[in-house]
Amino acid sequence: MRTALHFSANDVALTRFAVSPMQEVVGGLRALAGAAVPEPHRRWAEQVRGRLATTGLDRGRLAGMVPHTGHLPDFLNPAPAGSSPTLAEELTAIAATGAAQVRADLDVLAAEAGGRLPPVLEPLYRDPAAQLPRLTAEIEAYWQLALAPYWARIRTLLEADVFHRSRQAAAQGTARMLDDLHETVRWDGTALLLDRRHCAVTRLNAGAGLLLLPSAFVWPRVLTRVLPPDPPQLSYPARGAATLWESRPGTAERSDALAAVLGRSRARLLAELDSPASTTELARRTGLSAAGVSQHLTALRAAGLTSAHRAGHSVLYARTAVGDALFDPADSGFDRTGEAFDPAVTGGPAAR
Repeated sequence: MRTALHFSANDVALTRFAVSPMQEVVGGLRALAGAAVPEPHRRWAEQVRGRLATTGLDRGRLAGMVPHTGHLPDFLNPAPAGSSPTLAEELTAIAATGAAQVRADLDVLAAEAGGRLPPVLEPLYRDPAAQLPRLTAEIEAYWQLALAPYWARIRTLLEADVFHRSRQAAAQGTARMLDDLHETVRWDGTALLLDRRHCAVTRLNAGAGLLLLPSAFVWPRVLTRVLPPDPPQLSYPARGAATLWESRPGTAERSDALAAVLGRSRARLLAELDSPASTTELARRTGLSAAGVSQHLTALRAAGLTSAHRAGHSVLYARTAVGDALFDPADSGFDRTGEAFDPAVTGGPAAR
């Protein structure tokens, strides 16, 4: 079906972008929920599915609320107050959700599942206030296992998309930018037309404006949320999402060049962290001792090139955005003067 989200001049003026961790939590879970993970995310799924199964998160409350198709609970994606909320800020908003909203979302899930909620969600329905803290703890655990080790790469992708579209709106107008979001989205001068929606998207009593959320995981579709009094939300595939998990070209050559600065072992370890890995795995790949790997990772972390993330009984190490930039300077998020751009502001260097 086609639905239309009508705009006033004020709505156009209040259209804004945000990068939302919870949007990626929900989008990633939806990608994992199907029998076949979408092609762009299979490399990521191969790495995280075992971790989720080991901890039972693939069978928990959160997984039970994110089906492969159909309704997604609105309260899991609170409207970001700013352009770049932290996961902690979004979890605080989720924990404050009223019981009526939680039950309304779960009622829709039950209706789409044949009239009954999965047993894992029944306690949440009976007593939302008592269960929401457990849900947010589960979201945090999922984040640490499935997204935190990759967040530098994901966030760079999302912020680059926001920067591109902000410049596009400034250079070609908001209408051109909206037309370019997705093949199912079109601006007709007074309304945003959305094709192939399974439910209507109307402004009703929703807040003014439009909140645009780029996502690494919603491909190949767009997701919408209209929950008064928040502004309507549209989550769309970020540019380049299909290549997010591909190995970076020229990694070996860059590693050789970095060896002169960092030392061969540390340059090799940094190159190996194209995918997050534990100390044991890195020792196996490189032939270094586990103690040596640990020592080098400590030094790389102190320099801001790697980060550590608890994953069950082990720790996963990942490159930070700064570490990634050493292997792909053209995708570092910095302009030619070396100043970082704020993707929420068109064309200007960020104050850091």
